[in-house]
Amino acid sequence: MTLAPPLVEVPLVPASRPERPLGMWFGIAVGVGGMIGAGILRSPAEVATRLPLPSLFLAAWVIGGIYALLGANAIAELATMHPRSGGQYVFVRRALGPYAGFLVGWNDWLSTVASVAALAIVEAEAIVALFPGLAPFLLPIAALTMALTTIVLLRGVRESDRAQRVTSAMKAFVLLVLVGACFAWRFRHGAPAVEAAVPIVPPTGLALLAAMMVALQGIIYAYDGWTGVVYFSGEVRDPGREIPRALAGGLIATMVLYLLINAAFLAVMPLATIAESPLAAASAASVVLGGAGGSAVQVLIALVIPSTLIAATLMASRVGLALGEDGFAPRSFARVSAGGTPRPSLIAGAVVMQLFLLTGTFERLIAICAFLFVASYAMSFASVFVLRRREPDAPRPYRSRGHPWTTGLVLAGSLVFLGTMVAAEPRGGLVVAVLLALSYPAYRTIVRRGG
Repeated sequence: MTLAPPLVEVPLVPASRPERPLGMWFGIAVGVGGMIGAGILRSPAEVATRLPLPSLFLAAWVIGGIYALLGANAIAELATMHPRSGGQYVFVRRALGPYAGFLVGWNDWLSTVASVAALAIVEAEAIVALFPGLAPFLLPIAALTMALTTIVLLRGVRESDRAQRVTSAMKAFVLLVLVGACFAWRFRHGAPAVEAAVPIVPPTGLALLAAMMVALQGIIYAYDGWTGVVYFSGEVRDPGREIPRALAGGLIATMVLYLLINAAFLAVMPLATIAESPLAAASAASVVLGGAGGSAVQVLIALVIPSTLIAATLMASRVGLALGEDGFAPRSFARVSAGGTPRPSLIAGAVVMQLFLLTGTFERLIAICAFLFVASYAMSFASVFVLRRREPDAPRPYRSRGHPWTTGLVLAGSLVFLGTMVAAEPRGGLVVAVLLALSYPAYRTIVRRGG
């Protein structure tokens, strides 16, 4: 493997990109595709456990959406200043230096390809639940799912755009069908019975703040992926116009859908029942459809996951592309086909996904990288402050609204969230600290090879 010098500046739009075929609707679709996955089906139970009043339960989802919107407001400025594909790696490297970029880029790439392996398992489990005779072939089905996704995306950017938009629209449709079915049941049968005999005493004061912060961990995971369009900044037709619109449009659509889904769950189940349901959608479907509910929710999962698979696979390929262009990954990762696809990066990601699947290490990797996800956001928000000071006259097609207050608020929220995670999982924080200590020698090794 030949590594290019990592400190060489690259053009904002690589020469291998003769056109920018993507628009706002792709940006919204990849945002919705990246955000709405297994998180919204599993997170309501944890949130309901921590916040046992419907008003608090729904408010937490609004707060999580506002956090993401404030983050989008900040990152839109960075993405339109430097419209180059590669995600947060691109502007963290520019603002905070090559080592910070190295950390963000490799964490993003590894955790995203691991997430694809995890999603493929969820998809395979849904298929096996519908066709029990396929149970012995669970892993081959997951592997085939990832392979088919990669084959579709290898066809080119325009085909990837079409696949993302179609699958994201299908996802929104089936979730709205579930919402409609729940509200129709409520209209026919009235409010669900409340079984709790003991009055619910919600937390107050600092206990409420602590409960909200813990509940927000699952909610922020459910919103994760809102940066989707940023990974394709160098392929968007009018970055200064389309990227902010896509970020806001995808987040608002997702926030509305999440509120509708959770309101639909409350329409057919008491909050205490949601808290006891590992998969709230399955419990809601069982109430509405009876014995057919289990099969219905597996169909829902099977139809929801493909758009998330496509979004995550596409995003990982763009991170690999940027790392290859800057010499932090094999130079071949920077090659782009005539159709606009970074094929070597896409194929390398597919191979690592299959390795994660075979070794079963993806779940541990995702758990470790969850902390670094929020740390990457914090570094991105800090980058707005750094570049405002260091490059005050640089063209900014979009300027973060309300900066420095809005950016400072979301940065402070990220830091508080990180502190909460470390306090709740000190062992995980120690693992991350060890990995960070080991990452610097790896970075220096790559720099020396490049030189």
